[in-house]
Amino acid sequence: MNGTAHAALGSAIGYITANTFDTSPSATVLLIGLGTVSALVPDLDIDGKLRGRITLSHKLLRTAAQIIGVLMIFYSFYEGTDTSKFIGAGIGLVILLLSSRLKQKHMLTLTGIGVLAGGVSLQENWLILFAIYILIASVVSHRGYTHSILGIVFFGMIASRLETSLGIHGVYYACLTAYISHLVTDSKFLPFNKRGIKLFLPVSSKEM
Repeated sequence: MNGTAHAALGSAIGYITANTFDTSPSATVLLIGLGTVSALVPDLDIDGKLRGRITLSHKLLRTAAQIIGVLMIFYSFYEGTDTSKFIGAGIGLVILLLSSRLKQKHMLTLTGIGVLAGGVSLQENWLILFAIYILIASVVSHRGYTHSILGIVFFGMIASRLETSLGIHGVYYACLTAYISHLVTDSKFLPFNKRGIKLFLPVSSKEM
């Protein structure tokens, strides 16, 4: 199932949850949004709609890093002392070399690091856990651990702490149900799916 269909199903789940808990209009909008995002979260392990939205273009970051590297080299030679000239120029060269190897797949890892820093700074446990999820998603294969029972349990922990932080009933159910809906609609249970999900990783790699 494509990202648009996953998002639509997540939105519907958020709306149904809001009606079940008889939430306020603002909370209803929030639950619909959370359901939409949660239904896309399992696909952070591949370049999809959500991954594209939360990460910057690697080309933009690479260009910015290269400009910084060149400026550092010039600044070091014009303003630095004998020793600092070579240290600054060396750092600039390293930035240029590293940035030349920067690819889009690295952007999710950098995003995870940024979210982790934000979570620690804000002292928000759900954000720290979500950062860990993002970092894991950036290195695992598609339809692997993010599409497994382990992924459900871990995301459930994130959703539980998010509900506690927001103090809005229904957040946990909207997020977790939308997440699970993604796995159900990606499974071989539906005839139009050529591939299934490895629900029981790491115990079994059989597609369901």
